[in-house]
Amino acid sequence: MVQLNLPQNSKITEGKTWQRPSGARHVTAFRVYRWNPEDGANPRMDTYFVDRDDCAPMILDALIWIKNKIDPTLTFRRSCREGVCGSCAMNIDGTNTLACTKGMDEIKDTIKIYPLPHQPVVKDLVPDLTNFYAQYASIEPWLKTTSPTPEKEWKQSHEDRKKLDDHYECILCACCSTSCPSYWWNPDRFLGPAALLQANRWISDSRDEATGERLDNLEDPFRLYRCHTIMNCTKACPKGLNPSKSIAEIKKRMVERQV
Repeated sequence: MVQLNLPQNSKITEGKTWQRPSGARHVTAFRVYRWNPEDGANPRMDTYFVDRDDCAPMILDALIWIKNKIDPTLTFRRSCREGVCGSCAMNIDGTNTLACTKGMDEIKDTIKIYPLPHQPVVKDLVPDLTNFYAQYASIEPWLKTTSPTPEKEWKQSHEDRKKLDDHYECILCACCSTSCPSYWWNPDRFLGPAALLQANRWISDSRDEATGERLDNLEDPFRLYRCHTIMNCTKACPKGLNPSKSIAEIKKRMVERQV
Protein backbone atom coordinates (compact mmCIF):
# COMPACT_ATOMS: atom_id res chain seq x y z
CA MET A 1 0.00 0.00 0.00
CA VAL A 2 1.27 3.45 -0.89
CA GLN A 3 1.83 5.69 2.12
CA LEU A 4 1.66 9.42 1.56
CA ASN A 5 3.13 11.86 4.06
CA LEU A 6 2.56 15.59 4.14
CA PRO A 7 5.61 17.83 4.24
CA GLN A 8 6.66 18.98 7.68
CA ASN A 9 4.66 21.94 9.03
CA SER A 10 2.09 21.69 6.22
CA LYS A 11 -0.97 20.60 8.20
CA ILE A 12 -3.41 23.47 8.67
CA THR A 13 -4.25 24.16 12.31
CA GLU A 14 -6.89 26.26 14.02
CA GLY A 15 -5.77 29.87 14.37
CA LYS A 16 -6.92 32.89 16.27
CA THR A 17 -10.54 34.00 16.47
CA TRP A 18 -10.63 37.78 16.56
CA GLN A 19 -13.19 39.72 18.53
CA ARG A 20 -16.41 40.78 16.87
CA PRO A 21 -16.62 44.53 16.17
CA SER A 22 -18.50 46.14 19.02
CA GLY A 23 -21.91 47.52 18.17
CA ALA A 24 -21.99 45.91 14.71
CA ARG A 25 -25.43 44.66 13.65
CA HIS A 26 -24.60 43.22 10.22
CA VAL A 27 -21.55 40.94 10.52
CA THR A 28 -19.97 38.43 8.12
CA ALA A 29 -17.46 35.83 9.35
CA PHE A 30 -14.25 35.20 7.40
CA ARG A 31 -11.94 32.21 7.73
CA VAL A 32 -8.59 33.19 6.20
CA TYR A 33 -5.49 31.09 5.52
CA ARG A 34 -2.44 32.41 7.35
CA TRP A 35 1.18 31.30 7.04
CA ASN A 36 4.40 33.10 7.83
CA PRO A 37 7.61 31.40 6.64
CA GLU A 38 9.61 33.22 9.28
CA ASP A 39 7.98 31.79 12.41
CA GLY A 40 8.35 28.08 11.58
CA ALA A 41 4.75 27.35 12.57
CA ASN A 42 2.11 25.39 10.67
CA PRO A 43 -0.34 27.31 8.50
CA ARG A 44 -3.55 28.19 10.30
CA MET A 45 -7.07 29.45 9.68
CA ASP A 46 -7.82 32.73 11.46
CA THR A 47 -11.40 33.87 11.97
CA TYR A 48 -12.41 37.51 11.51
CA PHE A 49 -15.74 39.30 11.72
CA VAL A 50 -16.39 42.12 9.26
CA ASP A 51 -18.85 44.93 9.98
CA ARG A 52 -20.76 45.05 6.72
CA ASP A 53 -22.21 48.48 7.51
CA ASP A 54 -18.66 49.85 7.62
CA CYS A 55 -17.30 47.99 4.59
CA ALA A 56 -17.80 48.02 0.81
CA PRO A 57 -19.42 44.90 -0.72
CA MET A 58 -16.55 42.97 -2.34
CA ILE A 59 -14.33 40.28 -0.84
CA LEU A 60 -11.28 42.46 -1.47
CA ASP A 61 -12.95 45.32 0.37
CA ALA A 62 -13.40 43.00 3.35
CA LEU A 63 -9.74 41.92 3.30
CA ILE A 64 -8.65 45.55 3.19
CA TRP A 65 -11.06 46.31 6.05
CA ILE A 66 -9.56 43.46 8.09
CA LYS A 67 -6.04 44.66 7.41
CA ASN A 68 -6.87 48.27 8.28
CA LYS A 69 -9.16 47.68 11.25
CA ILE A 70 -8.17 44.37 12.83
CA ASP A 71 -4.93 42.70 11.74
CA PRO A 72 -2.26 44.71 9.85
CA THR A 73 -0.12 41.56 9.41
CA LEU A 74 -2.58 39.99 6.95
CA THR A 75 -0.80 39.76 3.58
CA PHE A 76 -2.36 39.62 0.11
CA ARG A 77 -1.85 41.11 -3.36
CA ARG A 78 -4.07 43.78 -4.85
CA SER A 79 -3.84 46.63 -7.30
CA CYS A 80 -6.57 47.84 -9.68
CA ARG A 81 -9.68 46.68 -7.76
CA GLU A 82 -11.44 46.57 -11.15
CA GLY A 83 -10.86 43.00 -12.39
CA VAL A 84 -8.13 44.15 -14.77
CA CYS A 85 -4.76 43.39 -13.17
CA GLY A 86 -5.37 39.88 -11.78
CA SER A 87 -3.34 40.61 -8.64
CA CYS A 88 -6.02 39.60 -6.13
CA ALA A 89 -6.63 36.09 -7.50
CA MET A 90 -7.24 33.62 -4.68
CA ASN A 91 -9.40 30.64 -3.76
CA ILE A 92 -12.68 31.91 -2.35
CA ASP A 93 -15.38 29.53 -1.15
CA GLY A 94 -13.65 26.70 -3.04
CA THR A 95 -13.33 28.51 -6.39
CA ASN A 96 -10.40 30.37 -7.91
CA THR A 97 -11.51 33.92 -8.67
CA LEU A 98 -10.71 37.61 -8.21
CA ALA A 99 -11.41 39.04 -4.77
CA CYS A 100 -12.21 42.44 -6.26
CA THR A 101 -15.08 41.13 -8.41
CA LYS A 102 -16.51 38.59 -5.97
CA GLY A 103 -19.25 40.02 -3.78
CA MET A 104 -19.73 38.98 -0.17
CA ASP A 105 -23.45 38.55 -0.82
CA GLU A 106 -22.66 35.79 -3.34
CA ILE A 107 -21.56 33.50 -0.51
CA LYS A 108 -23.78 32.17 2.24
CA ASP A 109 -22.55 31.81 5.81
CA THR A 110 -18.82 31.94 6.59
CA ILE A 111 -16.49 33.01 3.77
CA LYS A 112 -13.36 30.83 3.46
CA ILE A 113 -10.30 32.21 1.69
CA TYR A 114 -7.11 30.40 0.67
CA PRO A 115 -4.24 31.27 -1.69
CA LEU A 116 -4.36 29.85 -5.23
CA PRO A 117 -3.98 26.07 -4.87
CA HIS A 118 -0.94 23.92 -5.61
CA GLN A 119 1.50 26.82 -5.73
CA PRO A 120 4.29 27.60 -3.26
CA VAL A 121 3.10 30.22 -0.77
CA VAL A 122 5.19 33.31 -0.14
CA LYS A 123 3.07 34.41 2.82
CA ASP A 124 -0.62 34.18 3.75
CA LEU A 125 -2.65 34.67 0.54
CA VAL A 126 0.34 35.41 -1.71
CA PRO A 127 1.34 32.52 -4.03
CA ASP A 128 4.73 32.26 -5.73
CA LEU A 129 3.96 32.55 -9.46
CA THR A 130 7.57 32.53 -10.66
CA ASN A 131 7.09 29.32 -12.64
CA PHE A 132 3.76 30.53 -14.04
CA TYR A 133 5.33 33.69 -15.47
CA ALA A 134 8.35 31.79 -16.78
CA GLN A 135 6.02 29.52 -18.73
CA TYR A 136 4.23 32.54 -20.15
CA ALA A 137 7.59 33.98 -21.27
CA SER A 138 8.50 30.65 -22.88
CA ILE A 139 5.76 30.97 -25.52
CA GLU A 140 7.37 34.27 -26.64
CA PRO A 141 4.29 36.52 -26.39
CA TRP A 142 5.21 39.11 -28.96
CA LEU A 143 4.83 39.62 -32.71
CA LYS A 144 7.52 37.78 -34.68
CA THR A 145 8.01 38.78 -38.30
CA THR A 146 10.60 38.50 -41.09
CA SER A 147 9.00 40.95 -43.51
CA PRO A 148 10.26 44.55 -43.59
CA THR A 149 8.60 46.70 -40.96
CA PRO A 150 5.85 48.85 -42.53
CA GLU A 151 6.03 52.64 -42.32
CA LYS A 152 2.91 52.90 -40.14
CA GLU A 153 1.51 49.63 -38.76
CA TRP A 154 0.92 45.98 -39.51
CA LYS A 155 -2.51 45.92 -41.13
CA GLN A 156 -5.14 43.35 -40.28
CA SER A 157 -8.63 42.66 -41.61
CA HIS A 158 -11.65 42.82 -39.33
CA GLU A 159 -12.09 39.06 -39.75
CA ASP A 160 -8.52 38.32 -38.71
CA ARG A 161 -8.75 40.74 -35.81
CA LYS A 162 -11.85 38.95 -34.57
CA LYS A 163 -9.81 35.74 -34.20
CA LEU A 164 -7.98 37.36 -31.30
CA ASP A 165 -11.17 37.86 -29.30
CA ASP A 166 -11.40 35.70 -26.18
CA HIS A 167 -7.60 35.66 -26.06
CA TYR A 168 -6.28 39.18 -25.57
CA GLU A 169 -8.61 39.73 -22.59
CA CYS A 170 -6.59 37.30 -20.45
CA ILE A 171 -5.14 39.13 -17.43
CA LEU A 172 -2.75 36.33 -16.34
CA CYS A 173 -4.40 35.97 -12.94
CA ALA A 174 -3.52 32.22 -12.92
CA CYS A 175 -7.03 31.20 -11.81
CA CYS A 176 -7.30 28.75 -14.71
CA SER A 177 -3.89 27.09 -14.45
CA THR A 178 -4.11 26.63 -10.69
CA SER A 179 -7.52 24.95 -11.05
CA CYS A 180 -6.17 22.37 -13.54
CA PRO A 181 -5.28 18.91 -12.13
CA SER A 182 -2.84 18.28 -14.99
CA TYR A 183 -1.02 21.47 -14.03
CA TRP A 184 -1.01 20.46 -10.37
CA TRP A 185 0.83 17.22 -11.12
CA ASN A 186 3.12 18.47 -13.89
CA PRO A 187 3.78 22.19 -13.26
CA ASP A 188 7.38 21.87 -14.40
CA ARG A 189 6.53 20.46 -17.87
CA PHE A 190 2.89 21.19 -18.74
CA LEU A 191 2.50 24.84 -19.75
CA GLY A 192 -1.01 25.09 -18.35
CA PRO A 193 -4.20 26.72 -19.69
CA ALA A 194 -3.10 30.37 -19.34
CA ALA A 195 0.18 30.02 -21.24
CA LEU A 196 -1.45 27.87 -23.95
CA LEU A 197 -4.31 30.33 -24.41
CA GLN A 198 -1.70 33.06 -24.88
CA ALA A 199 0.23 30.82 -27.29
CA ASN A 200 -2.89 30.38 -29.40
CA ARG A 201 -3.39 34.14 -29.41
CA TRP A 202 -0.09 34.56 -31.29
CA ILE A 203 -0.56 31.47 -33.44
CA SER A 204 -3.91 32.90 -34.56
CA ASP A 205 -2.54 36.37 -35.27
CA SER A 206 -2.47 36.94 -39.05
CA ARG A 207 0.40 39.41 -38.66
CA ASP A 208 2.72 36.88 -37.04
CA GLU A 209 5.07 35.00 -39.34
CA ALA A 210 6.41 32.35 -36.96
CA THR A 211 3.46 29.97 -36.76
CA GLY A 212 5.54 26.89 -37.60
CA GLU A 213 8.18 27.81 -35.06
CA ARG A 214 5.53 28.35 -32.37
CA LEU A 215 3.92 24.98 -33.09
CA ASP A 216 7.32 23.28 -33.00
CA ASN A 217 7.86 24.79 -29.57
CA LEU A 218 4.64 23.18 -28.32
CA GLU A 219 5.13 19.77 -29.97
CA ASP A 220 5.83 17.84 -26.80
CA PRO A 221 4.01 15.10 -24.83
CA PHE A 222 3.84 17.38 -21.79
CA ARG A 223 3.93 21.02 -22.86
CA LEU A 224 0.65 20.74 -24.79
CA TYR A 225 -0.77 17.23 -24.71
CA ARG A 226 -0.97 16.85 -20.95
CA CYS A 227 -4.31 18.70 -21.22
CA HIS A 228 -7.14 16.18 -20.78
CA THR A 229 -10.02 18.63 -21.39
CA ILE A 230 -11.23 18.56 -17.79
CA MET A 231 -12.62 22.11 -18.33
CA ASN A 232 -11.80 23.37 -14.83
CA CYS A 233 -9.90 26.21 -16.48
CA THR A 234 -12.92 27.46 -18.39
CA LYS A 235 -15.12 27.26 -15.31
CA ALA A 236 -12.61 29.19 -13.19
CA CYS A 237 -11.77 32.03 -15.60
CA PRO A 238 -13.08 35.29 -14.08
CA LYS A 239 -13.06 36.93 -17.53
CA GLY A 240 -15.30 34.29 -19.11
CA LEU A 241 -12.61 32.97 -21.49
CA ASN A 242 -12.27 29.39 -22.72
CA PRO A 243 -8.66 28.17 -22.44
CA SER A 244 -9.76 24.59 -23.14
CA LYS A 245 -11.06 25.64 -26.56
CA SER A 246 -7.80 27.42 -27.35
CA ILE A 247 -5.82 24.31 -26.44
CA ALA A 248 -8.08 22.23 -28.71
CA GLU A 249 -7.44 24.67 -31.55
CA ILE A 250 -3.69 24.28 -31.14
CA LYS A 251 -4.03 20.49 -31.21
CA LYS A 252 -6.10 20.80 -34.39
CA ARG A 253 -3.38 22.89 -36.03
CA MET A 254 -0.84 20.25 -35.06
CA VAL A 255 -2.88 17.64 -36.93
CA GLU A 256 -3.54 19.84 -39.96
CA ARG A 257 0.12 20.51 -40.62
CA GLN A 258 0.80 16.73 -40.61
CA VAL A 259 -1.90 15.98 -43.19
